[in-house]
Amino acid sequence: MERLTKLMHQLLDFNTTANLLTYDFVQQALIAALLLGLLAGLIGPLIVARQMSFAVHGTSELSLTGAAAALLVGVGVGFGAIVGSVIAAVLFGWLGNRARERDSVIAVVLSFGLGLSVLFLWLAPDRAGSKFSLLTGQVASVGYDGLALLVTCAGGVLAVLAVIYRPLLFASTDPEVAIARGVPVRALSVIFAVLLGITAAFGVQIVGALLVLALLITPAAAAAQVTASPLRQTVLSVIFAEVAAVGGLLLSLAPGVPVSTFVTGISFTIYLVCRVVGQRDRKVAKVG
Repeated sequence: MERLTKLMHQLLDFNTTANLLTYDFVQQALIAALLLGLLAGLIGPLIVARQMSFAVHGTSELSLTGAAAALLVGVGVGFGAIVGSVIAAVLFGWLGNRARERDSVIAVVLSFGLGLSVLFLWLAPDRAGSKFSLLTGQVASVGYDGLALLVTCAGGVLAVLAVIYRPLLFASTDPEVAIARGVPVRALSVIFAVLLGITAAFGVQIVGALLVLALLITPAAAAAQVTASPLRQTVLSVIFAEVAAVGGLLLSLAPGVPVSTFVTGISFTIYLVCRVVGQRDRKVAKVG
């Protein structure tokens, strides 16, 4: 109880938060959170439309495999997380293109990857803080090199999305008609899986491998509760994801609690509010 009381008091310590915002590593983490919120908000509605929530979980968990391997060999954890996520996402997109096969493929690859993660973390040097941050996120984990990598990859993801967004949305909402119209659905699935993998790897550095779903799924699911328009869903998803990512980061600074605690809390609160609002609007529409 004493620690909880202390936490509640520190949440309102705005002076400490303002002071921490003057440090470079916090500013780098803030920029990373902004980028992550943007990418998660844009990709989230497509994930929901394609019913790939389990794939997000699998991709984020397997980014842990890449990050753990990077920790073991002494290279950048962010780079390792991206490589692990992309490899996993490509496998999911290629092997699990059919809906009935998707979950089983993800489960098979996920279980193998998690086994490797355990081995790599066990073999890695005794850096308990680094290992823990891979699971729950860490503000100080971004750094200059990590931020440069995030900015470069974010630019690439946004550029590719700008090119393929319309056919990807078509393939996501009505794949059978898209195939009949000649849309390369399988190729788009693989490309989208790569974009998803990169975004999930971003999330691992901020909120950790265990809770990436809070940013990639929850904001989009909340937006879907209040509107059926793909454009409005995307705009709301970006807003919700930014509020969760940036708000969670800011709230975590003074008490020193892992960022994921507040990111998930904010995301879940937004979802509950949107669900109540959506149910109310649907009732009103039925009465009218």
